[in-house]
Amino acid sequence: MKILVLQGSARKKGHTATLTQAFVEGAKEAGHEVTVMNVANMDIHGCTGCEYCHTEGGGQCIQDDDMQQIYPLYDSADMIVIASPIYYGSFSGQMHCAIHRTYAIGKPASCKKMAMILDSGSSGVYAASERIYHGFLQGWYGVEDCGIFEYAGSSASSSQNLDELRQFGKSL
Repeated sequence: MKILVLQGSARKKGHTATLTQAFVEGAKEAGHEVTVMNVANMDIHGCTGCEYCHTEGGGQCIQDDDMQQIYPLYDSADMIVIASPIYYGSFSGQMHCAIHRTYAIGKPASCKKMAMILDSGSSGVYAASERIYHGFLQGWYGVEDCGIFEYAGSSASSSQNLDELRQFGKSL
């Protein structure tokens, strides 16, 4: 299975990156092809709502930035995993830009499954991201919900949590 992970934290050794890596290790061990795109460190602009993609663009965004690297991966992935820290009650700004820009291609052609990995400095702050995931991403795409993994506080990347994500990756 081809798995695309959109990782939305700019902190290369932070909890989100560490949690994502544990999932990737498990998925690769199970024989899956995994690509991680660190959207927080890419040049991805927000959607301008210009509708070029749905008029003369034919599914191509008019903006020429790093999102062009993600589009073919997004469209060909069998599974998409969103991994993001929670800032001010939702995904990181960089993750929002990447998600919004998928508007250009619509539903990914090959995606059958989705999952989400979230972490925050405190618990109880995941509702907005859960709504986006269930209503738009997983719901509109009509794919299997493989789960939302939420971790909070300084123990977010504890060995127990990392093990849980490794096992999840292996179970796919």
